[in-house]
Amino acid sequence: MNNQLKVLGTEHIGKITFTGIEGGFGPGKKAMLVRDIALIHKQTVGNINLLINRNRKRFKDGIDIIDLKTNQNFAIVLSKSGFTQNQINASSHIYLLSERGYAKLLKIMDDDKAWEIYDELVDNYFNMRVAIKANKPAIVSQERLAIMRDNSATRRANILYKIAMATESTSSKETLLAKAAEVLTGEMTIPVMKIKYYSAGEVGKKLSISAQKVGRIANKLGLKAEQPGQNKYGRWANSKSKYSDKEVPQWLYTDEGIKAVKKEVEK
Repeated sequence: MNNQLKVLGTEHIGKITFTGIEGGFGPGKKAMLVRDIALIHKQTVGNINLLINRNRKRFKDGIDIIDLKTNQNFAIVLSKSGFTQNQINASSHIYLLSERGYAKLLKIMDDDKAWEIYDELVDNYFNMRVAIKANKPAIVSQERLAIMRDNSATRRANILYKIAMATESTSSKETLLAKAAEVLTGEMTIPVMKIKYYSAGEVGKKLSISAQKVGRIANKLGLKAEQPGQNKYGRWANSKSKYSDKEVPQWLYTDEGIKAVKKEVEK
């Protein structure tokens, strides 16, 4: 870890104002105080510290995070950053986050507004200043666009995943998960479902009997689990009624369930 920290002064990114800090995580690497992060995201320092402390094992010291309160090497940085001695004494932790540490914090916070702010800071604070110092404006532009694309794709894939997990339809879930994979990787991959489920109508078509007869046989054999539940013969799922807008419980059959019904039919 590079212990040389430099307070750059007040930084302005759009409407965002914070204390710019360089070093600590490596020469020229940018960092941000949790105090400023809390102000930017309109949260309390206590709330941000609570999120960090609950997930502390995920933040690597010297790579993602530095606690300025417990590291005496950074006392001068605290005074230059506007902390009074009373504030320092009253604080259990005074965290400083690297870009990587801030990204981990954003993952814990996980809301669209937080990611919008992150995009702005990454594009115009964490990466751009360092690249400009190295006289590489073309690289700056390319990296900025790449970061924006990656963050946008991650958010879209996350939304698709959440919708997929909320749907009862197996086919719809497969399609949504495949689309999420395409957004992230550029390739549509259909997930392999461990268990295939069939409606009574589908079972009836396979066995050349009516869906009603499939249901009667299942009831006779006691194939259906008590609601809500599942067993090797199938599971309960909510399905829209043909006769109203209400959802009704429907028993879906596994291959084992189909075999049991078929065996009874063949008798």
